[in-house]
Amino acid sequence: MYTFGNHFKPFHSVPACYAYVYMNEVLPNLFHTSSIWLTLALAIQRYVYVCRVVLARVLCTIPRVVKAIVMIYGLAALHQSTRFFDISISESPMCWKGAVHLTCKKNLAYWVTDILTPDIYYNVYFWFRVFFIHLVPCISLLWLNILLFRTLKEARDTRAKLFSENNSKTVECKKLRDSQCTTLMLIVVVTVFLLVEIPLAVLTILHIVSSSVVEFLDYDIVNVLILFSNFSISASYPINFAIYCGMSRQFRETFKELFVESKQTNDTRVATRNRSSRYSRVNGRRSCTNETAL
Repeated sequence: MYTFGNHFKPFHSVPACYAYVYMNEVLPNLFHTSSIWLTLALAIQRYVYVCRVVLARVLCTIPRVVKAIVMIYGLAALHQSTRFFDISISESPMCWKGAVHLTCKKNLAYWVTDILTPDIYYNVYFWFRVFFIHLVPCISLLWLNILLFRTLKEARDTRAKLFSENNSKTVECKKLRDSQCTTLMLIVVVTVFLLVEIPLAVLTILHIVSSSVVEFLDYDIVNVLILFSNFSISASYPINFAIYCGMSRQFRETFKELFVESKQTNDTRVATRNRSSRYSRVNGRRSCTNETAL
């Protein structure tokens, strides 16, 4: 649609128009919703591990992590399911450069216009997004960040006390320090997440109020703000990867083992795994802690 000189043509096929709507509006929202709740799930998991140690070995297991991921993607798909069917695209003739061409004509589906009405449908959809996709995760992440930061400060005081009391406590201090690094890494990731998500939530709320109560927004300005907001969200994903690589030695070792050193001998691979496992001993066995998920 936008290459080989086609960007200036006013006509496209119906399948191309459906593909454009799904790939430009529906699927990005689906995966964006999933990423928000996956971030919240990661923060909850880290909170349980740091602040509720007894529950960690029960709740923070690989099978539970897999189930949580599948459930999050399933709920995100369910949330966006109506968007696959709320429009109807048909062919419509139009005259362009002296010839008649068929182009796309987009209308709302009959069940939106005749059964629910557009006002009810879009108000329910966008208010649901505001509360359950933006406000609830952001407020929860902010509160979890505060709790984790407070726990991190207490752990630093404990580590300083262990060092001052007895040098034989070095092993315990190292374990505590490794756990602190992982917690601090998550705090940084969540902070970046909140910085890029909160502006989009505010814009969404303003859009709903302007559309349903009283119109006060200049949408030329809003479109520019949304463009920058979407760019910031997209840029945050590689930034998160850089944070993981920069702050987690276990992440670097595991990433290197999986993607860089794939042609190593078996002995070398075993040695690499052993080196990587050293950094998760603070959490016990790798197979039953959220350190593996991180």
